[in-house]
Amino acid sequence: MDFLTLSPVAFPEPLVELRHQVRAFLRDEITEGRITPHCDQWLAGWDPGFSRRLAERGWLGMAFPTEYGGSAAGALARFVVTEELLAAGAPVAAHWIADRQSGQALMKFGTEEQRKAFLPRIARGECFFAIGMSEPDTGSDLASVRTRGTRVDGGWVLNGTKLWTSGAHHAHAMIALIRTEELGESRHAGLTQVIVELPDPAVEVRPIRLLTGEHHFNEVVFQDTFVPDSRVLGKPGAGWKQVTSELALERSGPERILSTFPLLVVALRTIAEDGVDVDRARLGELVARLWALRRMSIAVAGRLEQGEDPATAAAIVKDLGTQFEGGLIDVVRMMVGIEPDLGSLYRLPRMLAEAVLHSPGFTLRGGTNEILRGIVAKAVGAS
Repeated sequence: MDFLTLSPVAFPEPLVELRHQVRAFLRDEITEGRITPHCDQWLAGWDPGFSRRLAERGWLGMAFPTEYGGSAAGALARFVVTEELLAAGAPVAAHWIADRQSGQALMKFGTEEQRKAFLPRIARGECFFAIGMSEPDTGSDLASVRTRGTRVDGGWVLNGTKLWTSGAHHAHAMIALIRTEELGESRHAGLTQVIVELPDPAVEVRPIRLLTGEHHFNEVVFQDTFVPDSRVLGKPGAGWKQVTSELALERSGPERILSTFPLLVVALRTIAEDGVDVDRARLGELVARLWALRRMSIAVAGRLEQGEDPATAAAIVKDLGTQFEGGLIDVVRMMVGIEPDLGSLYRLPRMLAEAVLHSPGFTLRGGTNEILRGIVAKAVGAS
């Protein structure tokens, strides 16, 4: 079962030094009050100014070639930077999707004109993307896409709805998966990816609010939305193959483990300062799981660095990571004996409340746990 092979990856000395540089930068950002740590900041922390400050240091577009504004530092270097940003609870949502996967998809499948139009702007922290995959009443079953693209002179007209579209109300563009051929024997055939530039009067973005009242998710409705041929990503009809390769980027990163990590940091500091007696075995189990998942995520990044497509391994990391993020909340809550309270004057109960209220969305983004387990089971059966 080669898809389960996750070989250990060691970071070379330049990446160790890079990690120290990022930590020093983040300490300064926090000390100067430019950012405030929170949980789940890769969804909730929309701060274009912070994204531009990262870009100035060459920490966006690290997997892009230099001719497109990137640094060509590679997947492992990007992993180091993003891991430190997430661990610190930094506001990375604005650039996250564009830097993590949309830009990579443009590199892999885009035309030269598309790459030049978008990649340098992504690397400068000036262009943000959304993902148009999920749809109403379909769960995580991407093959059931019903948004239609009808061929017209010079392009396609889109009609349909996308759901759970993070950041679409801020994004400059989204890559949407649409059906461009009649449904046949294979549900995977006849799907196409297109780049929809935003805002567009023919695209309605409706907010889906979290339990906190925050607005990050959206329902996006296409109403006779025109997309020119120049904005078709890859080949018409090749959308399924393209989107599944993209999902390895979406599911395997450290964000699938570290959404609630800032809560653990604050809890441990509180425990140390107040001398709270905790169940050390339970705490040790939590940290051991975190370390194991981190090593798995790094191993997937290593395979991506080598040009591989570890989609099944990424599904495993995402499933286990989602479980860990939710479990961390429960362990912290029991250890500290504090009730979540968004209105508290103290940091720990506020952060605990943030984590609890964001946790229902963990399994939605990137595919539900049930769908991910189906992917893994299918791969095991075929091996």
